[in-house]
Amino acid sequence: MSSTLTPLWELRAEFAVRLAELYGAEVPAYNTLVDVSREVNEAFIARNGADAERLGSIDRVTAERHGAIRVGSARELAQVGRVFAGFGMHPVGFYDLRDASRSSVPVVSTAFRPIAADELAKNPFRVFTSMLAHDDRRFFDEPTQARLEEFIGSRELFGEELLALADRSAQQGGLEREDADRFLDLATASFELSDEPIDHEWYHHLEAISSVAADIGGVPATHINHLTPRVLDIDDLYKRMTDRGITMIDEIQGPPDWEGPDVLLRQTSFRALDEHRMFRYPDGEVREGTLRVRFGEVEQRGIALTAKGRDLYDQLVAEVDRRRHEEQPDRTRVEVALDVWRESLPSTELELAAQGLCFFTFRRGDGVVPLTETASLRELLEAGVIVAEPIVYEDFLPRSAAGIFQSNLRGEGSRDDEQLGTPYDIDRLSEVIGIRIADPTSLYAEQQQASLDALEAELRMRIRTDNADGTDA
Repeated sequence: MSSTLTPLWELRAEFAVRLAELYGAEVPAYNTLVDVSREVNEAFIARNGADAERLGSIDRVTAERHGAIRVGSARELAQVGRVFAGFGMHPVGFYDLRDASRSSVPVVSTAFRPIAADELAKNPFRVFTSMLAHDDRRFFDEPTQARLEEFIGSRELFGEELLALADRSAQQGGLEREDADRFLDLATASFELSDEPIDHEWYHHLEAISSVAADIGGVPATHINHLTPRVLDIDDLYKRMTDRGITMIDEIQGPPDWEGPDVLLRQTSFRALDEHRMFRYPDGEVREGTLRVRFGEVEQRGIALTAKGRDLYDQLVAEVDRRRHEEQPDRTRVEVALDVWRESLPSTELELAAQGLCFFTFRRGDGVVPLTETASLRELLEAGVIVAEPIVYEDFLPRSAAGIFQSNLRGEGSRDDEQLGTPYDIDRLSEVIGIRIADPTSLYAEQQQASLDALEAELRMRIRTDNADGTDA
């Protein structure tokens, strides 16, 4: 790569900063969220010292953001994929939110992010991107689908100059500074809230079906729905935000707070705020009204689970639901989950690694290497011959995402479950984007295996994983 090019990671870092400035100007409460997040992280480091950076350096955690946007069609999703490729961001994971919530959330999603470990370390900016399933008859009748397709098909979210610069950036691995500035200007502007009047009747027709559908198919452009900082103690943040008089959603989504290692992802948000927008009425008059679709999300990331670990996690979630429904209806989900976690999930990283429930990278420790040709991962960990470093979960949970969406909706909308839903999976969405969507579990497994291969060469022995990758040894 020419030294005159601004590399992808720098473009990505600048893009994240520009979007944060844009979103902070549009939703001032976001700036409060960022300030409180910084306070929380500083307090956590003061309490925990070096252990505070177990799941990422403080520089990375402080800079880390994930955004969320929504688009209306396959064409728009393919175009946004080209834009993000220009920042070194690739589609990872498939999420179907249509059945992840009791509310009407008619979208399928992926997340665009870096995939190489060194790129994630430089800047891990990720954007959770949802596409409206406007052909799903459970939500949209034929006339509504037809009008959605006409409305969405007539708008242009991403101009040709932006797309051309994105393609060149992806191909070259960066852009000359002048082109880089232009690319950043155009990309940021494409997610700026439009001031064009909204068709009042059409928007509220969609809102009766789904607030999410109205936010995608009832407005002339896309925009940032939330921009999420990362904290090291989300429970502390929830309390601090509440103490400042900011209304939070009812609970923290995802795993409970407990004494063992954090896994996957915990999320919460402040409630969506009324935003003043201009509406055009059937008589042609334009008057001010309010929308409530954007909110301030925050996240705390844990260790990535293997396939075996995810199976266990799903069992734990199902057990929490069962107990709340059948045995403990008066207790909160978080209270029940804490009991279930303590009963069923190992409380140490060593045990999570030895049982193959979480992903780690492994490096040489200070222990004495046994004089054998093969040894188990557990033996080597317990003897200190090797040290496990947790791999941070970089992705998302459909149920948690849907829970955040649901907590911020004005109403649950409507759906007709007598109708057949449109089938979507990772393969179909890959075809829509024109890029193969990566499976996150495979990415983590490759990272773990590379570290094991290097250790085997260094120690000159075979390391028996005994399901440490979540599969048969």
